[in-house]
Amino acid sequence: MPLTIDACAAQHQGDRKEQQDRVAILPHPRRRGVALAVVADGMGGHTGGALAAEQVIHTAKNNLERFSPDEESARCLLENSMSEAHTMIKASRYMNEKDPHSTAVMLLLQPDKVTWGYCGDSRLYHFRGDQLLHRTVDHSYVEHLIAIGRITPEQALTHPNRNVLLTSLGGQESPLFDFFESTDLVAGDSFLLSSDGLWAYFEDEELAALIDGNTARMACEMLIDIARKRAAGGGDNLSLAIIKLVEAAPAAKPAPPPGFTPRPR
Repeated sequence: MPLTIDACAAQHQGDRKEQQDRVAILPHPRRRGVALAVVADGMGGHTGGALAAEQVIHTAKNNLERFSPDEESARCLLENSMSEAHTMIKASRYMNEKDPHSTAVMLLLQPDKVTWGYCGDSRLYHFRGDQLLHRTVDHSYVEHLIAIGRITPEQALTHPNRNVLLTSLGGQESPLFDFFESTDLVAGDSFLLSSDGLWAYFEDEELAALIDGNTARMACEMLIDIARKRAAGGGDNLSLAIIKLVEAAPAAKPAPPPGFTPRPR
């Protein structure tokens, strides 16, 4: 079944003084059907976080432009992009006298598969229709506590250390990356990349239903609007990218020339 893409990227500054998130959907300059979606949530005080997140997008774009699917794996592209961004962000600390960090979540779309990788608590969700197939597990302190049975997912929502990350790009320690790939793609599959300024306000089922029932653009608008209302004046920066796989419309048959009358058989 031929598939086509419905995609949209969006963000809102929330109630912060500065937008430190960055989001992009980048088409490959030479390969049809190849695109890279990226969400980066910058941290590090005034301008520092924005510079870190911008470095993630810049590095990913440069690597995508050099990417050849015949010679390099998707995982290599994602891992190299995050590793190089980490190195550049870490180096900028000494040049700018700031302490910049960033999360990153990236999805590489190819005609026959999708591959994603991430560092930190910016998430990727994979839905099929209104059902959740996969969600990344945050590299955060509360997710660690959940994994060892110390707290429940419900308790994590209000835990005093819920914003503490175990890893990020730009830190002193080597960052932790996780990767996943799916080749079982069908019409109705959708992917959401999101910073915590958005996903913190939704249950998985609600995200799935809103994305499944709307175009990518409409879903972005609705999710931002709902998140802003639920933030009640205390919302973080929020960024998201939605990629939906939809069945391609059959090619239209060419119209007969004016005056043409088919012969009876």
